[in-house]
Amino acid sequence: MKMIESARRVLQIEADAVLAMIPRLNGDFTRAVQAILKCEGRIVVTGMGKSGLICQKISATLASTGTPALFLHPAEGIHGDLGMMTKNDLVLAVSNSGETEEICRILPVIKRMGLPLIGMAGNSKSTLAQASDIFLDISVAEEACPLGLAPTASTTATLAMGDALAVVLLEQRGFRAEDFALFHPGGALGKRLLLRVENLMHSANAIPRVNSGTLLREALFEITEKQMGVTGVVNDAGELLGVFTDGDLRRVMETGLESLKKPIDEVMTSTPKRILQRNLAAKALQVMETYSITSLFVFADEDGRVPVGIVHLHDLLKAGVV
Repeated sequence: MKMIESARRVLQIEADAVLAMIPRLNGDFTRAVQAILKCEGRIVVTGMGKSGLICQKISATLASTGTPALFLHPAEGIHGDLGMMTKNDLVLAVSNSGETEEICRILPVIKRMGLPLIGMAGNSKSTLAQASDIFLDISVAEEACPLGLAPTASTTATLAMGDALAVVLLEQRGFRAEDFALFHPGGALGKRLLLRVENLMHSANAIPRVNSGTLLREALFEITEKQMGVTGVVNDAGELLGVFTDGDLRRVMETGLESLKKPIDEVMTSTPKRILQRNLAAKALQVMETYSITSLFVFADEDGRVPVGIVHLHDLLKAGVV
């Protein structure tokens, strides 16, 4: 129980540290957002030690939500990496004490370059706070570390303030889920919002299809060869008249083997579901789930009658759309 109680104490201290910042939000936060929105360059986020690790996360969050940002290690900065900064940038500097040596050593360069400086510190009278054009108070009453040494509540508060900035900026920019997906093409969201049916469909000779009038037993060869569990039925112009699936086959076979001698037109589904090639792959998945089917013939436009492809549930699974 002592371990659980200790863990609860840590969570409570860190939660209190975040909650305590809410009433401290004021016009400085608004000015910080406005300054970042006006910035024509990048947001250079810099911090040392544990604060530096939090700064890397803040920088990454800003960049992935529509605000170009990069992380500058202040120790590397004083040995040449300050050249990463340009005249159009804005600096977001973080130090819990506000007196971190490496941060203080790059402040004169920031000022000399005339870059706007937003400081985040736990001491409003510190060197960083006094040098900042805009100051955000991230002070905490206590650290969760019982020794009061390891940055715990202070780093949590810093991270929360960074998230607050990123989310408000996201809202102010009108950043959409589609924009987020554009920066995350490899993630599940990116695949759902960026992949289109045309990126996954099988086309040309890979499309399973037989001519109208084909006997069912002959159509089975096409279903087997193309391995889609379905075949389309087309007329001489290549227009889709209907579909026949392996599920249809099982139902037909219940009436006896003589059914195999029937023209496929007599047993096909004449109103197949369809999808457009420009539709998102996620929409194809939605249609399949709604109608409990595993494949869709693909058309170039709403009025199209000749299929340009076919997409199967396995294609969506393989692509990670599900």
